[in-house]
Amino acid sequence: MDAQSRGRADEIDPADQWVLNPHTGNYELRLDQSAGESSGAVRRSNASDSARRSGSRSGAPRDGSGRRGAGARDGSAGGPRREVPGQRSRRSSQSGRGPEPAAAGRRKRKSPKARRKKALLWTGGVMAFVVVAGSAGAYALYQRLNGNIDTVDVGNAGNKDVLTDGPMNILVIGTDKRTGKGNGGYGDKGSEGHADTNILFHVSADRTNATALSIPRDLMTDIPDCETTQPDGSKKTIPGTPGVRFNISLGQEGRDPGCTMRTVEAITGVKPDHFMMVDFNAVKELTTAVGGVKVCMAKPVDDPKSQLKLPKGESKVQGEMALALLRTRHSFGNESDLDRIKVQQQFLASMIREMKSSDTLTNPKKLFSLADAATNALTVDSGIGSAKKLMTLAQELGKVNTKNITFVTLPVIDNPAETVKATVVPQPEKAEQLFAMMRSDTSLTEVKQKKKAAKSKQAALLKGPKAEPADVRVDVLNGGDIAGAAGATVTWLQNSQGVLKSTNKANAPAKIKKTTLAYAPNQADQARALAEMMGLPAGAMKRGTADAEGLQAMVLTLGADFKGVGIPVSGPAKAPEGIQQASADKAECAA
Repeated sequence: MDAQSRGRADEIDPADQWVLNPHTGNYELRLDQSAGESSGAVRRSNASDSARRSGSRSGAPRDGSGRRGAGARDGSAGGPRREVPGQRSRRSSQSGRGPEPAAAGRRKRKSPKARRKKALLWTGGVMAFVVVAGSAGAYALYQRLNGNIDTVDVGNAGNKDVLTDGPMNILVIGTDKRTGKGNGGYGDKGSEGHADTNILFHVSADRTNATALSIPRDLMTDIPDCETTQPDGSKKTIPGTPGVRFNISLGQEGRDPGCTMRTVEAITGVKPDHFMMVDFNAVKELTTAVGGVKVCMAKPVDDPKSQLKLPKGESKVQGEMALALLRTRHSFGNESDLDRIKVQQQFLASMIREMKSSDTLTNPKKLFSLADAATNALTVDSGIGSAKKLMTLAQELGKVNTKNITFVTLPVIDNPAETVKATVVPQPEKAEQLFAMMRSDTSLTEVKQKKKAAKSKQAALLKGPKAEPADVRVDVLNGGDIAGAAGATVTWLQNSQGVLKSTNKANAPAKIKKTTLAYAPNQADQARALAEMMGLPAGAMKRGTADAEGLQAMVLTLGADFKGVGIPVSGPAKAPEGIQQASADKAECAA
């Protein structure tokens, strides 16, 4: 595509043609080529649409490049003036009538606050680069961005729809593949690429908050069987591998990002809907396009291995320096991958703040550069594999306030099977509590409205008298995924909670997703007592219409949301003590 067909002539960058229309809150393509002017005077025309398309606009001649002469935009002729061209009404021009009244065809002016809000929602912050894809007259740029994106068909590993009802989960994968200019010198040149940096980004159903869970690459886990799509379209299942590092869930033995998605689901119980993958080159291009990312060092850094050299205090990094910061393991903490994760989280939080800043959102040139670099850099699943779909996703992500985005690292302990500590395993209690919070869509931040609603619902569930544990009578069935869960629950109820009249009824007739407690009206006091012990959500309670007779017991059926005895089915109300977490809204210095 030549320069003119992209709306570019005489060395004018197409990004400079995008301006924010204060009357509509949208970015629009400025066609008058008034170089250096972001708000040139534009006069209304009596010419028809066909005349405008042919280059005759109010009698103003056009030169060979398709631009109007100076007389067409100097404002010397009569007619109303506007800072940015608004949407034109075709009614009068198509009917051959004269100019419209000054007020006709104009949109009602919005308050500055309303315009700012609309712009923020449109760009979406996290994926601000797609803003140009939806602007008027941007077909050529849209096609360019669309052609940049690489996709992978991950089959049923993810959700193929762009939007998901309820919570949304996006797996961000940073691979150490050495493709791209200047990356071959980093070592392991022929690597297929591993899942080196992994963040499960969980967005709440009401879009008020998000949790970004970092999964260490050296986590020991079981990689499940994985169906992949081959270049010829055929399917191939790669056998699972038990007891290996998480990072080989990608690249090794032909595994694709869908294999990493399945591994994440097996570990957390949270199913990723989509994935986004970036490599070394993407880090360099994205940080350069955004104009650099602010970072802060608690002490000077000089690492000869990664060639990272930064002074104490605040700096801006981009390109090679940004990549060096994300790769270094010897500059912070005890030089472990866990300390590197902290730095990566601080870096990503700063990048999110930069993308959502007014300096980015109101700078068309920066947005265009970011759009072009990001779509070139990203590999995504087919469910979001177009500029339009990414724009739709961006609008959803952009609804989350930065102060309600929490970065957290999977709680781990040293691998007890190793003499020389090189890998880690999940810390059983804290990790499962964190997973339960994500599964139950519980925020790690103080989102007051949501917290208040959750408390009121739970309070209503438990309101009223509760039976003594010795008077609670319940049959327990296993409809979940954990073998022996019914028996383990009965043992726990009897030995730890004093519910002696609990009975193991083995497996349920069928698997169910959500745990349920069926009870009769005259068993409500027993149901409230058991719900408090088990941490059952309000949706689990199934009240019958007829009273129980004699020694009839309630029926507790454990579902796929049951993750172990003593773990609340609804998920904990707050994060476990002592886990590493940080807010995307706060800048911190790496130590």
